[in-house]
Amino acid sequence: MAEPAPVLVIVLWMAGPDRPRQVAAPFVYALAARALDSEVEIHYTAECVRWLVPGVAEHAYTDRAQTKTVLDFIRETKAAGVRHYACAMALAEHAGDRELIPEADGVAGAVTVVAQTLSGSATLVF
Repeated sequence: MAEPAPVLVIVLWMAGPDRPRQVAAPFVYALAARALDSEVEIHYTAECVRWLVPGVAEHAYTDRAQTKTVLDFIRETKAAGVRHYACAMALAEHAGDRELIPEADGVAGAVTVVAQTLSGSATLVF
């Protein structure tokens, strides 16, 4: 039986809604990894979990020219096969019981990220 392929785990920690221009880079890295046929997960922690709450990502532009919103990037990476997970603790702290956008794949905690890293997957933190 073949071992599972390593996953690129991207943790959004400091690129939250108050810094929309900083959040483009993680999505670009995710798309690059998918172009190399790597599995990719983006985990939204701290205030970054708010990107997965309806009404936040669609109004935040990642560039001065306002050509692309955070939601555009979420949808583009989702279409490319990237999985998007909200941190359970961050949800409780920053979003309460609010519903997530349809592009979210669910909720995952710190154990998921640590387990992926310990199993040989790479982790990038933004």
